[in-house]
Amino acid sequence: MALDKVANEILESANQEGNLRIQEAEKERARILKEADLKIEKMQKAEEKELQDALLRMRRQEQSSAELEAKKIVLNKRKDILNQTFEETLNELAAMAPAEKSALYKKLLAEGKKTIPMPSVFCPIGEADLLAGLSGCESLTEIDMESGLILESNDKTIRLDLRFRTLLESIWEKELKDISAVLFE
Repeated sequence: MALDKVANEILESANQEGNLRIQEAEKERARILKEADLKIEKMQKAEEKELQDALLRMRRQEQSSAELEAKKIVLNKRKDILNQTFEETLNELAAMAPAEKSALYKKLLAEGKKTIPMPSVFCPIGEADLLAGLSGCESLTEIDMESGLILESNDKTIRLDLRFRTLLESIWEKELKDISAVLFE
């Protein structure tokens, strides 16, 4: 019996040792599973944050794109209005009454003579009579051109372009900021 007792003690000790190791293994398994769950949760939170950040970036980009497109539309519309205003102004100048146009031509000619004494004068076809009684000029020639005058020195080295379009473009470029302020503010 002593042998049975020893065998039982060894068996019982082995069972206890086995149970202890099983408990430790269960604890280790639980710890590993808990660690894995924490890592998974941490990864999910990181991915969720990354997703939220990406969505926020996309919204900002879309908003910026929409704002940029809106500004582009407004600027294009303003450009169209400025171009239309320019053309309307040019048409009004070209269609002005003969007496007004004659007075304006004479003023342009007087200013031009300061640069080119005794110039050759070119005007649009049908408008030579607006400069009737012209003095201090070499010649007056009608040519196919827009309203206004072109003055040229006798040796043809100096030419002044005093057509309405050219004068208006020059004024327009210098005063564009003020013109825009009047039209759009």
